[in-house]
Amino acid sequence: MNVMNYIQERVKRGKMHMTLIDPAEQSPKEAAELAYEAYLAGTDALMIGGSTDLTREIMDKTIMAIKAKVNLPVIIFPNGADVISKHADAIYFMSLLNSTSLNFVIRQQVMGAPLIKKLGLEPIPMGYIIVEPGMTAGKIGKAEVIKRNDIERAVAYALAAQYLGMKLVYLEAGSGAPEPVPVEMVRKVKEEIDIPLVVGGGIRTPEAARNLSKNGADIIVTGTIVEEVKNIRESLGKIIRAIKE
Repeated sequence: MNVMNYIQERVKRGKMHMTLIDPAEQSPKEAAELAYEAYLAGTDALMIGGSTDLTREIMDKTIMAIKAKVNLPVIIFPNGADVISKHADAIYFMSLLNSTSLNFVIRQQVMGAPLIKKLGLEPIPMGYIIVEPGMTAGKIGKAEVIKRNDIERAVAYALAAQYLGMKLVYLEAGSGAPEPVPVEMVRKVKEEIDIPLVVGGGIRTPEAARNLSKNGADIIVTGTIVEEVKNIRESLGKIIRAIKE
Protein backbone atom coordinates (compact mmCIF):
# COMPACT_ATOMS: atom_id res chain seq x y z
CA MET A 1 0.00 0.00 0.00
CA ASN A 2 1.18 3.51 -0.84
CA VAL A 3 -0.01 5.35 2.26
CA MET A 4 0.39 8.87 0.91
CA ASN A 5 -1.76 7.96 -2.09
CA TYR A 6 -4.32 6.53 0.32
CA ILE A 7 -4.32 9.79 2.29
CA GLN A 8 -4.63 11.94 -0.81
CA GLU A 9 -7.51 9.88 -2.18
CA ARG A 10 -9.35 9.99 1.15
CA VAL A 11 -8.87 13.74 1.47
CA LYS A 12 -10.22 14.25 -2.06
CA ARG A 13 -13.44 12.52 -1.00
CA GLY A 14 -13.82 14.25 2.37
CA LYS A 15 -12.31 14.49 5.82
CA MET A 16 -10.06 11.95 7.53
CA HIS A 17 -9.57 10.84 11.10
CA MET A 18 -6.43 9.25 12.49
CA THR A 19 -6.00 7.65 15.89
CA LEU A 20 -2.72 8.15 17.74
CA ILE A 21 -1.68 5.26 19.98
CA ASP A 22 1.25 5.63 22.36
CA PRO A 23 2.94 2.22 22.83
CA ALA A 24 4.37 3.31 26.18
CA GLU A 25 0.91 3.62 27.74
CA GLN A 26 -0.19 -0.01 27.46
CA SER A 27 0.93 -3.49 26.43
CA PRO A 28 1.04 -4.46 22.74
CA LYS A 29 -2.07 -6.61 23.23
CA GLU A 30 -3.94 -3.71 24.83
CA ALA A 31 -2.78 -1.37 22.08
CA ALA A 32 -4.17 -3.79 19.50
CA GLU A 33 -7.52 -3.76 21.29
CA LEU A 34 -7.54 0.05 21.27
CA ALA A 35 -6.74 0.00 17.57
CA TYR A 36 -9.56 -2.46 16.92
CA GLU A 37 -12.08 -0.29 18.78
CA ALA A 38 -10.89 2.76 16.83
CA TYR A 39 -11.27 0.79 13.60
CA LEU A 40 -14.83 -0.11 14.50
CA ALA A 41 -15.49 3.55 15.34
CA GLY A 42 -14.49 4.48 11.79
CA THR A 43 -10.94 5.82 12.02
CA ASP A 44 -9.04 5.90 8.73
CA ALA A 45 -5.46 5.23 9.87
CA LEU A 46 -3.35 4.59 12.95
CA MET A 47 -0.39 6.67 14.10
CA ILE A 48 1.98 4.90 16.49
CA GLY A 49 4.37 6.84 18.71
CA GLY A 50 4.50 9.85 20.96
CA SER A 51 6.43 9.08 24.14
CA THR A 52 10.02 10.02 24.79
CA ASP A 53 10.87 6.69 26.43
CA LEU A 54 9.98 4.36 23.55
CA THR A 55 12.30 1.69 22.22
CA ARG A 56 12.37 -0.05 18.87
CA GLU A 57 11.46 -3.32 20.58
CA ILE A 58 8.28 -1.82 22.05
CA MET A 59 7.39 -0.27 18.70
CA ASP A 60 7.95 -3.57 16.87
CA LYS A 61 5.82 -5.59 19.26
CA THR A 62 3.03 -3.02 19.33
CA ILE A 63 2.86 -2.56 15.57
CA MET A 64 2.91 -6.32 14.95
CA ALA A 65 0.07 -6.83 17.43
CA ILE A 66 -1.97 -4.05 15.83
CA LYS A 67 -1.45 -5.28 12.28
CA ALA A 68 -2.51 -8.78 13.30
CA LYS A 69 -5.79 -7.32 14.55
CA VAL A 70 -6.64 -4.42 12.23
CA ASN A 71 -6.40 -3.83 8.49
CA LEU A 72 -5.62 -0.11 8.46
CA PRO A 73 -2.52 1.85 7.46
CA VAL A 74 -0.05 2.03 10.36
CA ILE A 75 2.13 5.14 10.33
CA ILE A 76 5.03 5.76 12.69
CA PHE A 77 4.81 9.10 14.49
CA PRO A 78 8.45 9.25 15.55
CA ASN A 79 10.16 11.11 18.36
CA GLY A 80 13.55 10.15 16.97
CA ALA A 81 15.49 7.82 14.72
CA ASP A 82 15.74 5.07 17.34
CA VAL A 83 12.05 4.06 17.18
CA ILE A 84 11.84 3.20 13.49
CA SER A 85 10.13 -0.14 12.99
CA LYS A 86 10.21 -2.24 9.84
CA HIS A 87 6.69 -3.50 10.55
CA ALA A 88 4.88 -0.20 9.85
CA ASP A 89 3.43 0.80 6.49
CA ALA A 90 4.92 4.29 6.51
CA ILE A 91 6.65 6.87 8.66
CA TYR A 92 6.09 10.58 8.96
CA PHE A 93 9.44 11.97 7.87
CA MET A 94 8.75 15.10 9.83
CA SER A 95 10.69 18.19 10.72
CA LEU A 96 9.71 20.18 13.81
CA LEU A 97 10.01 23.45 11.95
CA ASN A 98 9.70 25.78 14.94
CA SER A 99 12.18 23.93 17.13
CA THR A 100 15.19 25.88 18.35
CA SER A 101 17.25 22.67 18.15
CA LEU A 102 18.70 21.34 14.91
CA ASN A 103 18.27 17.88 16.40
CA PHE A 104 14.53 18.06 15.75
CA VAL A 105 14.72 20.10 12.56
CA ILE A 106 17.14 17.88 10.62
CA ARG A 107 19.68 15.82 12.63
CA GLN A 108 17.31 13.00 13.68
CA GLN A 109 16.12 12.85 10.07
CA VAL A 110 19.70 12.46 8.83
CA MET A 111 20.23 9.63 11.32
CA GLY A 112 17.00 7.88 10.33
CA ALA A 113 17.08 8.27 6.56
CA PRO A 114 19.51 5.39 5.79
CA LEU A 115 17.53 2.99 7.98
CA ILE A 116 14.24 4.00 6.35
CA LYS A 117 15.83 3.30 2.97
CA LYS A 118 17.20 -0.05 4.14
CA LEU A 119 13.87 -1.19 5.59
CA GLY A 120 11.85 -0.05 2.58
CA LEU A 121 9.54 2.10 4.69
CA GLU A 122 7.49 4.73 2.90
CA PRO A 123 8.56 8.19 4.12
CA ILE A 124 5.86 10.88 4.20
CA PRO A 125 7.46 14.35 4.39
CA MET A 126 5.66 16.46 6.97
CA GLY A 127 6.08 19.96 8.37
CA TYR A 128 5.37 19.70 12.09
CA ILE A 129 4.42 22.98 13.76
CA ILE A 130 3.72 23.25 17.49
CA VAL A 131 1.15 25.78 18.65
CA GLU A 132 0.73 27.14 22.18
CA PRO A 133 0.56 25.56 24.74
CA GLY A 134 2.58 22.78 23.07
CA MET A 135 2.58 20.60 26.20
CA THR A 136 5.26 17.88 26.43
CA ALA A 137 5.84 17.87 22.67
CA GLY A 138 6.78 21.52 22.79
CA LYS A 139 9.10 21.12 25.77
CA ILE A 140 10.89 18.02 24.54
CA GLY A 141 11.11 19.41 21.02
CA LYS A 142 12.50 22.74 22.29
CA ALA A 143 9.84 24.50 20.25
CA GLU A 144 9.43 28.22 19.96
CA VAL A 145 5.68 27.65 20.08
CA ILE A 146 3.39 29.65 17.85
CA LYS A 147 1.28 31.96 20.01
CA ARG A 148 -2.42 31.29 19.68
CA ASN A 149 -3.05 34.76 18.26
CA ASP A 150 -0.05 34.76 15.90
CA ILE A 151 -1.88 33.51 12.83
CA GLU A 152 0.51 35.22 10.43
CA ARG A 153 3.43 33.24 11.81
CA ALA A 154 1.54 29.97 11.59
CA VAL A 155 0.72 30.68 7.95
CA ALA A 156 4.36 31.50 7.20
CA TYR A 157 5.58 28.22 8.70
CA ALA A 158 2.94 26.25 6.83
CA LEU A 159 3.83 27.88 3.52
CA ALA A 160 7.52 27.22 4.18
CA ALA A 161 6.69 23.54 4.69
CA GLN A 162 4.85 23.43 1.37
CA TYR A 163 7.60 25.26 -0.48
CA LEU A 164 10.20 22.88 0.95
CA GLY A 165 8.29 20.07 -0.74
CA MET A 166 6.57 18.56 2.30
CA LYS A 167 3.35 16.72 1.58
CA LEU A 168 1.53 17.44 4.84
CA VAL A 169 1.38 20.25 7.39
CA TYR A 170 0.60 19.31 10.99
CA LEU A 171 -0.57 21.96 13.47
CA GLU A 172 -0.15 20.47 16.95
CA ALA A 173 -1.39 21.96 20.22
CA GLY A 174 0.17 19.08 22.18
CA SER A 175 -1.23 15.89 23.65
CA GLY A 176 -3.49 16.71 26.57
CA ALA A 177 -3.74 20.40 25.67
CA PRO A 178 -6.68 22.17 27.36
CA GLU A 179 -7.81 23.54 23.98
CA PRO A 180 -7.19 22.62 20.35
CA VAL A 181 -5.43 24.83 17.83
CA PRO A 182 -7.58 27.97 17.34
CA VAL A 183 -10.20 27.59 14.61
CA GLU A 184 -9.26 30.90 13.01
CA MET A 185 -5.62 29.80 12.73
CA VAL A 186 -6.67 26.56 11.06
CA ARG A 187 -8.90 28.43 8.61
CA LYS A 188 -6.24 30.96 7.63
CA VAL A 189 -3.52 28.32 7.21
CA LYS A 190 -5.77 26.21 5.02
CA GLU A 191 -6.64 29.21 2.86
CA GLU A 192 -2.96 29.71 2.06
CA ILE A 193 -1.63 26.18 1.47
CA ASP A 194 -2.41 23.60 -1.19
CA ILE A 195 -1.40 20.45 0.69
CA PRO A 196 -3.47 18.55 3.30
CA LEU A 197 -3.65 20.08 6.75
CA VAL A 198 -3.47 17.84 9.83
CA VAL A 199 -4.64 19.17 13.22
CA GLY A 200 -4.17 17.48 16.59
CA GLY A 201 -3.95 18.08 20.32
CA GLY A 202 -6.72 18.95 22.76
CA ILE A 203 -9.58 17.64 20.60
CA ARG A 204 -11.98 15.94 22.98
CA THR A 205 -15.50 16.66 21.76
CA PRO A 206 -17.47 16.20 18.53
CA GLU A 207 -18.11 19.95 18.51
CA ALA A 208 -14.42 20.82 18.58
CA ALA A 209 -13.64 18.28 15.88
CA ARG A 210 -16.50 19.53 13.70
CA ASN A 211 -15.41 23.17 13.99
CA LEU A 212 -11.83 22.38 13.05
CA SER A 213 -12.93 20.20 10.17
CA LYS A 214 -15.37 22.80 8.82
CA ASN A 215 -12.67 25.45 8.98
CA GLY A 216 -10.06 23.65 6.97
CA ALA A 217 -8.57 20.69 8.82
CA ASP A 218 -8.36 17.83 6.32
CA ILE A 219 -7.21 15.30 8.91
CA ILE A 220 -8.13 15.30 12.61
CA VAL A 221 -5.90 13.37 15.01
CA THR A 222 -7.07 12.25 18.43
CA GLY A 223 -5.06 10.21 20.90
CA THR A 224 -5.67 10.94 24.57
CA ILE A 225 -9.36 10.12 24.30
CA VAL A 226 -8.71 6.46 23.47
CA GLU A 227 -6.70 6.14 26.68
CA GLU A 228 -9.21 7.94 28.90
CA VAL A 229 -12.70 6.78 27.96
CA LYS A 230 -14.26 3.40 28.70
CA ASN A 231 -16.40 3.09 25.60
CA ILE A 232 -13.92 4.01 22.86
CA ARG A 233 -16.16 2.94 20.01
CA GLU A 234 -19.01 5.18 21.11
CA SER A 235 -16.98 8.24 22.15
CA LEU A 236 -14.59 8.15 19.22
CA GLY A 237 -17.42 7.30 16.84
CA LYS A 238 -19.20 10.55 17.74
CA ILE A 239 -16.07 12.55 16.97
CA ILE A 240 -15.50 10.76 13.68
CA ARG A 241 -19.10 11.22 12.59
CA ALA A 242 -18.89 14.91 13.44
CA ILE A 243 -15.81 15.26 11.24
CA LYS A 244 -17.34 13.45 8.29
CA GLU A 245 -20.86 14.88 8.34
